[in-house]
Parts: sequence; structure tokens; C-alpha cells
Amino acid sequence: MRKVILYIAISLDGYIAKKDGSVDWLTEVNPDISEDDGYLAFLESVDTILMGHRTYRQIVTELSPGKWPYEGKEVCVLTHSPEPGRKGIRFVNEKIDSLLGELTAADGKDIWICGGADVVKQCMEHQCIDIYHITVIPRLLGKGIPLFDGSGREEKLELVSSKSYNGMVEIIYSR
Repeated sequence: MRKVILYIAISLDGYIAKKDGSVDWLTEVNPDISEDDGYLAFLESVDTILMGHRTYRQIVTELSPGKWPYEGKEVCVLTHSPEPGRKGIRFVNEKIDSLLGELTAADGKDIWICGGADVVKQCMEHQCIDIYHITVIPRLLGKGIPLFDGSGREEKLELVSSKSYNGMVEIIYSR
């Protein structure tokens, strides 16, 4: 069965974005990255990406406006106002547990929970996340959009691995 993986970066104080939703601080981390951060290998291990509408909009308007970075992947955008999709992208207004049940039952590679915070919260409420793959960036934002807002349920996780590189710490936990 396919695994559902939360793969995300957070600031040291637990935020995934600034208060205004900006993630510009992520690109300021270390422009001279000399070590492989594993992103390309991770991207190769998934064929389905789940994200919220704000995350989708941020990708197409701010992060990668000229080129869709997930070509060849099935992308599901959770939204209350579905719009016509395009090749490889579908906009859905479904309960997350139903959608993930459908996706995990289908053949394929693993599924990436890309963000944002609302999607992560819904996945956690329904205990849909199999692997938490979190990279902690050495930056304090002070305020912003937290990855965990304290409203989730208690869940024991097992440490799979931890690694530091380029000043960042990557931690992977499984359910």
C-alpha cells in the first residue's frame, strides 16, 4: 500500500510560512548548498501530490510562475471552490480521509502532503500521515503560520532517521 508522507520545511520555532504566507525565507537559507538534501530522490519516490489551494496559488504565482514543477505527477488541490483542472492537476472538494483512502488504494508510488497547514491539520486529525519528513531550517520567524497549531490528537511516532547538513536538521518519523 502507498504511504502518505508529509515532506515539509519549518523554521526552528515551528512555522512553515510568515504571517502573510510568504516562504521567501526558505530560499535565503544557503545559496551554496554543497550537500544533496535528498529532495530529488524524494520527488522521484512519489507520483501523487496533495496540497491546499493557497499552496497551489503560491507555487504558480510566486515560487515557480513560469514552469509547473510537478510535471508528470498527479496533483490534487483541495479547495472549497473547485475550478477546471489541467493535465495532471485536479481540484477537489472532498473530505481528506475519503480522498486519501481512494488514493492509497490505487496503484502507484507514495503520496506527498505538500501543504499547507490546513491540509496537514486535516490529515493529522484523521491519522492519515504515515511518515513525517521534516527539515528544520536554522531561522526564527517569531510569528507566522505554524505547522502544528496544538489542536491535533496525541500520537506516538518512531524515529526513522535524523541527519544534519548545511546547518539544517532533517528528521523522519513514522507512525
